[in-house]
Amino acid sequence: MGGDYRFCPRCGSALVPAAPGDGVRLACPDAGCGFVHWDNPVPVVAALVELDGRIVLARNVAWPERAFGLITGYLERDETPEDAVVREVVEELGLTVTGVTLIGLYSFAAKNQLLIAYHVRAAGSVTLNEELAEYRLIEPERLKAWDFGTGPAVRDWLARR
Repeated sequence: MGGDYRFCPRCGSALVPAAPGDGVRLACPDAGCGFVHWDNPVPVVAALVELDGRIVLARNVAWPERAFGLITGYLERDETPEDAVVREVVEELGLTVTGVTLIGLYSFAAKNQLLIAYHVRAAGSVTLNEELAEYRLIEPERLKAWDFGTGPAVRDWLARR
């Protein structure tokens, strides 16, 4: 409930549910303050990167050894989702993006995120940045969707091929 907020960032009062029985948003009890922590989902871009006919799956340095996924990242101020997904692919993989197509929008409630997933066609040689430990190139026929996070985007992309 309410993310990490426990106290009002304006006046320091302990936050309380905004309405009786409201387990979602928190508010300042001081009527003069009026702060409400809406805790809206954070927009995140996800790139299903296709390189030379294969799909790039990467492992974040913080993930377990056998956990691989799509390239993801947060939007920056004044950045379009398309620009953000291109930036993430360039930053994390060192590839040149040759095409971007929207796959869809997905709620990732566990992390309070709205995932904006794209099929990204790319060229070049993979050069991982410090966020990634390793990558794999998977034939699309061998790619299997998972049930959380970016997995539904993979499922939808596979269904449209």
